[in-house]
Amino acid sequence: MSRIGLFITCVNDALYPQTPKAVVTVLERLGYEVDFPTAQTCCGQMHANSGYRDDAAKLARSFEEVFGGYEAVVTPSGSCAAMVRDQYPDLTGSDFGARVLELSEFLLDHAGVDDVGARFEHTVTYHPTCHGTRALGLGDKPLRLLRNVAGIELVDLPEADQCCGFGGTFALKNSEVSTAMLEDKCRHADRTGAEYLAAADNSCLTHIGGGISRSGGPRPIHYAEILAATA
Repeated sequence: MSRIGLFITCVNDALYPQTPKAVVTVLERLGYEVDFPTAQTCCGQMHANSGYRDDAAKLARSFEEVFGGYEAVVTPSGSCAAMVRDQYPDLTGSDFGARVLELSEFLLDHAGVDDVGARFEHTVTYHPTCHGTRALGLGDKPLRLLRNVAGIELVDLPEADQCCGFGGTFALKNSEVSTAMLEDKCRHADRTGAEYLAAADNSCLTHIGGGISRSGGPRPIHYAEILAATA
């Protein structure tokens, strides 16, 4: 088995360390050796999206240097994977993004695995995040993995394809619109009666979780943590 480079992302490093730990658990269970290069920093998405192109390019070049020795780089973030894949060719002139895979892409397309030996005896609904759906084209890949988790009961999320309203700086610059979108998402999530709401990006889950903490509803969880569970 080959060695995998793990890109954990800023949000996970600061707030959700359990998510990249879950990724390591899943990959090691499948026999992969996982490296965590400690020199990794931000991928530059916030800078690029805010118009700081030069700063974004510096971070992009650093990213490529840090992860240059790996044939595959796995990340539990559709948002950051989309940044590397879509914007790095313009920032650095490279096709490095082809090596960077969101977890479900790696498991299904690279490893050829749709059952990772997980067990999670709870009801779960799934929110397909915008970057994963629209930029990466993940489709139902995370759901295909979740469907093979023993004991899980998956329930459909009404209007699942609608944005939660986060969108990085969108939530700050357009707070009223963002809040209205969030309220819709939380209402639909609560209507499912699920215990957990899973997604592929903790940034979106942070936004949704803030709304749920006020209005009630399922507990937010990154789907990697479900895949890592065995009881």
